[in-house]
Amino acid sequence: MSELRTRLRKFQYWFTHDFITLERVVMIVAAVCCLMWTWGSIDSMTRNWSLAQELMNRQREKALLELEVETLELENEYYQSTEYQELAARKYQGKMLPGETMIYLPDNTDAALNKHKVDDDVTSTIAADTMSNLEQWLVFLFGI
Repeated sequence: MSELRTRLRKFQYWFTHDFITLERVVMIVAAVCCLMWTWGSIDSMTRNWSLAQELMNRQREKALLELEVETLELENEYYQSTEYQELAARKYQGKMLPGETMIYLPDNTDAALNKHKVDDDVTSTIAADTMSNLEQWLVFLFGI
């Protein structure tokens, strides 16, 4: 037991006189101050970055809302215009101007829709395939 007590006293003496010196205390305090300063800087940078991101998101939302408001204002102006009112009256109520007559046409048939369709690709490939290479060059150069 006395040996343990002696070792403990030796350790206490070494710790108080050799380990804890003024230079080491100053170095420990300086290291702690540097760590605290670094931690505070990193914390403020992350807070500033998150606030900048939030600001940018809100600016985007504001710009989007301004565009939506502008679009709705233009729609309101269009709906209040006489052109829209005339078109709506013609479409929904069947109204017409004095001197106009309404003609209701039947839907187009498939024959009417396909009347003027021509496959140009098929005819040009057939004509190009029947001519030889020399004939194609003569046609290209001299128009023969």
